[in-house]
Parts: sequence; C-alpha cells; structure tokens
Amino acid sequence: MNSEGLQKRLKEFAYRIVPLCEALPPKKVSKVIEDQLMRSAFSAAANYRAACKAQSKKAFSSKLSIAFEEIDESLFWLEAISDLKLVKEHNLLLLIREADELTRILAASRKTTQSKLKS
Repeated sequence: MNSEGLQKRLKEFAYRIVPLCEALPPKKVSKVIEDQLMRSAFSAAANYRAACKAQSKKAFSSKLSIAFEEIDESLFWLEAISDLKLVKEHNLLLLIREADELTRILAASRKTTQSKLKS
C-alpha cells in the first residue's frame, strides 16, 4: 500500500469512529472513552499525513511513531468499548479489525524506517 492509500485509510477510519462515539450510551465512562477515542483516531490520521510531508527521515520517523501509538491507542479504546459492552459487538468488529490492521501496517513501517535510520 502506498502512502496516499494509507493516508486515505487512516482518515476514513477516523471518520468511521464518529458515528460509533455518537452511539455510546450516556454514561460517565462513555464520555471518557469517546473523548480519548476521537482524539487518538484523528491524531493517527493527522500524524501520518504530517509524516508523509516531513522534510527529513528523522522527522518522518518521529511522526510515524506518533501515528502508530495513536492508532494502537484507538484499538485499545475500541477493545474497552467491547469489553464493557457499551454497544453491540457487531458494530465494533469491523472497526477493531481495521484498527488492528492499521496498527500492524504502521508498526512494520516504523520498524523499517528505524532500521534504515540506524544504517
């Protein structure tokens, strides 16, 4: 997958988080999760976009690492929603799968980038 495709995929993931957050029940824990999930999902997309526009390999690596951490955090919050049974499981399955795939893609990219910086 090229960088433009991954940018689009991360952005679409963030947009798909919005209706999920709006469907959370009106509980105190839901508000905490909603805020954190929205921030992390959009931050992952924004930081990967910034990585693609970075002016150095070091800057690229830094922004890529942040994008990885944010998408992994998004996965955590989706798992929390599932574990706490805040919405029906079928509403989460595709988002959890996508977050997991994006986490793996960014982890592999980060590993490759870091090994190139060391050599």
